[in-house]
Amino acid sequence: MKLFIQIPCLNEEQTLPLVLKKIPKAIPGVDDIELMIVDDGCSDNTVEVARRLGVRHVVHHAKPMGLARAFRDGVDYALKHGADIVVNTDGDNQYPSEMIGELAQPVIRGEAEIVVGDRQTPKIKEFSMFKRLMQRFGSWVVNKAAGTHIPDAASGFRAYSRTALMQLNIVTEFSYCMETIIQAGNKRLAITSYAITTNPKTRESRLFTNIFEHMAKSGGAIVRSFLMFKAHVIFLWSTVIFGILGLFPFVRYLAYLVEGESRGHIQSLLAGTTLLTCALISLALLIISEVQRIQRKLVEDELERTKEIMYSKPYQKIWEQERADSARPIDEPSSSTV
Repeated sequence: MKLFIQIPCLNEEQTLPLVLKKIPKAIPGVDDIELMIVDDGCSDNTVEVARRLGVRHVVHHAKPMGLARAFRDGVDYALKHGADIVVNTDGDNQYPSEMIGELAQPVIRGEAEIVVGDRQTPKIKEFSMFKRLMQRFGSWVVNKAAGTHIPDAASGFRAYSRTALMQLNIVTEFSYCMETIIQAGNKRLAITSYAITTNPKTRESRLFTNIFEHMAKSGGAIVRSFLMFKAHVIFLWSTVIFGILGLFPFVRYLAYLVEGESRGHIQSLLAGTTLLTCALISLALLIISEVQRIQRKLVEDELERTKEIMYSKPYQKIWEQERADSARPIDEPSSSTV
């Protein structure tokens, strides 16, 4: 079993040695541990520091692409090189590297496909009361959308099985954290959490400038992920609600008509007609969303089959050869050169 430890980095030359220092050299149930950083457009010596400290795998971005893209490209690289498990941690040393083995154990034992490190946010001294409440509320919203019970949905300290990564498709540009939980929940992947402690804060977050920006971007990611899987629920309820509300004015008008007092109550017909029109529009959108949901599932099934081929062992040899060729000096001939 091969485990890749993935570390997205943006100018982390100061903190990366702290992250790598406590990474376990051996993990029960794992045969091979590979270290990888995702250079998200670093302008300092992060890559040089990583290579000096023994990191063999580096994914390069010419400019900062964001955490979601860094995660997605890192996962793609890990799967191409035979990863059975991918553990994601941060380059700012927020998460305890020494607990990677414990975090990955439920995946190793086959008890879960995804394990999320629970930072126990009420105990984090650096978090204000407002931030703790928002973290708790955000996790509650994500769990409602996903049908899960993850106490710290925003945590980036996670272990993923190969099976889970083959089924997850990152489409957001901000952060993958919320999206992957919602996708995993709706795809019935086994997901659990593991309590951890965090290290002292080393710097401010580079994902956002303040808590309100984080809330806005996270909220947008949650809404998009929810609509991807459950847009039909919204249109179903809007059809029912508008339909019921639209019937009341007609019933009211008919009551007056029976009593011979229908004159002057034409407004009831207009209001009922408007509400029933909204119900019909919602019904049409419900049908469209159902068709799109079925189409999305078919596309995802096809994409998963494509991934199975692209990340299979014959292709892994090709990706490994490409990596070796890219690392070889230009004037040195490739082993495949005739």
